[in-house]
Amino acid sequence: MERYGFDNEKYLRMQSAHIRQRLDAFGGKLYLEFGGKLYDDHHAARVLPGFQPDSKLQMLLQLKDQVEMVIVINAGDIEKNKIRGDLGITYDRDVIRLLNVFRDLGLYVSSVVLTRFQGQAVAKAFQSRLEGMGVRVYHHYEIPGYPSDTAGIVSEAGFGRNDYIETTRELVVVTAPGPGSGKLATCLSQLYHENQRGIQAGYAKFETFPIWNLPLNHPVNLAYEAATADLNDVNMIDPFHLEAYGATTVNYNRDVEAFPVLDAMFARILGECPYKSPTDMGVNMAGNCIVDDEAVKEASRQEIIRRYYTALCDCKRGRASDEVVRKLELLMRKANVDIRSRRVVSAALERAEQTGLPAAAMELPDGQIVTGKTSDLLGASAAVLLNALKHLGGIQPGLHLISPVVIDPIRHLKVGHLGSRNPRLHTDEVLISLSICAATNPTAELAMEQLARLRGCDVHSTVILSEVDEKTFKRLGVNVTCEPRYEL
Repeated sequence: MERYGFDNEKYLRMQSAHIRQRLDAFGGKLYLEFGGKLYDDHHAARVLPGFQPDSKLQMLLQLKDQVEMVIVINAGDIEKNKIRGDLGITYDRDVIRLLNVFRDLGLYVSSVVLTRFQGQAVAKAFQSRLEGMGVRVYHHYEIPGYPSDTAGIVSEAGFGRNDYIETTRELVVVTAPGPGSGKLATCLSQLYHENQRGIQAGYAKFETFPIWNLPLNHPVNLAYEAATADLNDVNMIDPFHLEAYGATTVNYNRDVEAFPVLDAMFARILGECPYKSPTDMGVNMAGNCIVDDEAVKEASRQEIIRRYYTALCDCKRGRASDEVVRKLELLMRKANVDIRSRRVVSAALERAEQTGLPAAAMELPDGQIVTGKTSDLLGASAAVLLNALKHLGGIQPGLHLISPVVIDPIRHLKVGHLGSRNPRLHTDEVLISLSICAATNPTAELAMEQLARLRGCDVHSTVILSEVDEKTFKRLGVNVTCEPRYEL
């Protein structure tokens, strides 16, 4: 049974109150840079059991009447069709998705900013689409010497060249589909323009990880390093905070390295920097809402192992380097964990050894591990999925949930008409077949009713999964790892 280590209700109350305090401290308008995932932070949900993936959005809804949203996207990322890895969609599509999500929840989205705009044709086409949806679009440009040439940046030829984003509410949340979009530069540009207009405004940063008031090598913070291993982010003690207050806090290298430049920019814009350290800029209260540290530590250790397996498979696919794998191995040693700590790994490998074919294992909410083997009808992933539903529904293991009358036509369609060489059913095909059978078979219906209970379960496969199986598990909320080898 999963132990909850995070008090989500306390977090919503404390976080919204702290943002209000920061807003009041600046006495007018606050530009809040939102790092990480605002809407669906599944990483936070995995390492802080009890944290809901949409917690940050729910927190903003408590401030709904004060908030307006500005979404930032790098025009170059539109041109390159940059993909958001966790969702498998392009950044421009994710902007549309976020727009719709925010609007459906009643949050006011005032505009979209195209940063590093150079008149790209695809960016202009995207702008037309946004304007057709009634969204205002602004352009920000690449500034020579950014971020080191503060005199040139904080000038008419620098920030002054950017469009001024017209905002009407006190709290302006600046978010983006992913890193490198230009959120910070957008906030600073607005501070410059507001100051030119005699409007008092401030800046703060919301970044969930690393958690500033946890130890440097706490597994939660190590899990953040694991999640960003390909970006070379490194957690470190904030030296500016230590010098200013004599207190040890945790930040990460990019914010620490950038702080002297930010300090100089704030001084040029506002007359003086309102902050003494990168930690000062943050408003994150997540560390104060951990109620079971051991549960959080264990969840984070498991996340580090999952990231390690992901890197191994990405390396096999040519998407990651050996350097990323070595970094994750180091993080596992720091967290005092290895692959044996992931129980489904040994269970899947043992099942594969018994059958001589690919296998999979799933750990269920009650701690029970079920396995699935490769057969003539089903792939291992589909088999373990059905076996898990049987166990959760108290259905006899040997009972067939799907009638051959349903399976055989699907196999014939795949091989005879769609050109597939693999007649075995994938996980999505199994679920469709099961749903058809559930219309007339109460036992199949009982199995279908167990699907929601799979969320948060762990699966390990002895071979790299097909794209369709991986996506199906992801949609079910199942955490998947694979051995870095392809099925022969």
